[in-house]
Amino acid sequence: MESLLLGKKIWAVGRLVTMRFHARPIGMGNLRSVLVIGATGLVGSECLRLLLQNDAFGRVVVLARRPLSDGLSHPKLHTHLVDFDRLTSAAHCFAVDQIICALGTTMKAAGSRRRFRAVDLLYPLTAAHLGVEKKVPHFLLVSALGANPASRFFYNRMKGELENAVSALPYRSLTIARPSLLVGKRERPRLGERIAGGLRELFPARFRPIDATDVARALVLQAIADQPGRRIIESVELRRIAMNGASHTSAAAALPLPMESAPQSSVLDQSKMSA
Repeated sequence: MESLLLGKKIWAVGRLVTMRFHARPIGMGNLRSVLVIGATGLVGSECLRLLLQNDAFGRVVVLARRPLSDGLSHPKLHTHLVDFDRLTSAAHCFAVDQIICALGTTMKAAGSRRRFRAVDLLYPLTAAHLGVEKKVPHFLLVSALGANPASRFFYNRMKGELENAVSALPYRSLTIARPSLLVGKRERPRLGERIAGGLRELFPARFRPIDATDVARALVLQAIADQPGRRIIESVELRRIAMNGASHTSAAAALPLPMESAPQSSVLDQSKMSA
């Protein structure tokens, strides 16, 4: 019921139309432009580092609530500070070739389920809608292992709702990464992650903690490959892609996205959304 209400609210400000999604042309020459949302986080910061190092990308746009921690500057880096509750005010920043969304928080940092839901579901979904309106061909999303809209766990259920909502949008390419517990160097270390990281070899492969650098490397490789269709990449495969530098080619995962009879994208009015 909650997912149904969410879907109704998403489309409440728009009307249903039949449309075909037209991919935006790749930017200047063969160089691509990419938008990173969540670049101050564990995975997002690694994505940013890799993108700036890669010659395939000529412009890297960052939307952040606060300045990058290390005062990073680079000729192809364009940073915009935004209020994510008013993300539509930064709609012009979404005129890119690809979007990598690595937004996420914790219940402790968020302070409430409502705020947690805003950061982990509503902000990414608003970004996905803005991407469609700007005709971005490829959306890459960091989700989580066990994402399922029917899960009895709030976190997994919310991630599943997000995946379903984004999958309904008419992107030419959609890449969803489902990492297990992330480990890496955070500004504010988390004790649980440190313990799990030290014991990772004791976990079954599917649940084994994964380095944020591996997730970021796999995402950037997917962005470079830029294959049409929808792919959901589980944690084990993310690690394999990062190690081998190979693109994900699972026929079962690379399903074509629906292009006909898709609803016109409309931006979420977050002030009307409830937890």
